[in-house]
Parts: sequence; structure tokens; C-alpha cells
Amino acid sequence: MAQQVVIDQEECLGCEACVEICPAVFDFDGDSGKAFVKDDANADESCVDEAIGSCPAACISKE
Repeated sequence: MAQQVVIDQEECLGCEACVEICPAVFDFDGDSGKAFVKDDANADESCVDEAIGSCPAACISKE
């Protein structure tokens, strides 16, 4: 079973670090001021782990 990337929306600071590091997986919602995982995101993208490690709120995970 493939892993899914998840962002805890309550913890997200809206810094957009994940979007800058891995735009194939993450995008930013200007209305909510939060990042989100794209519907067609691939958790196997090499940049996902870097985005997880770079998140200042530590709110990104793989499930």
C-alpha cells in the first residue's frame, strides 16, 4: 500500500517551506494561509522527506 502525505492543518504555520522544496506535492491556499497536499501527490517524490524535515511546525507526515 502506498503511503499518503498528510499536513496537520491546525499546526501549519503557512511558511510555504514545503511548497518551495516540493511543489510537485504541496501547494498553498491563500485563503486559509495554510499549505496542503495536492490531490494527485506522489508520496514517493524524493523531495517529500526534505519537506518533512524542513517544516518548522513538524506538521507533515506520511501515513
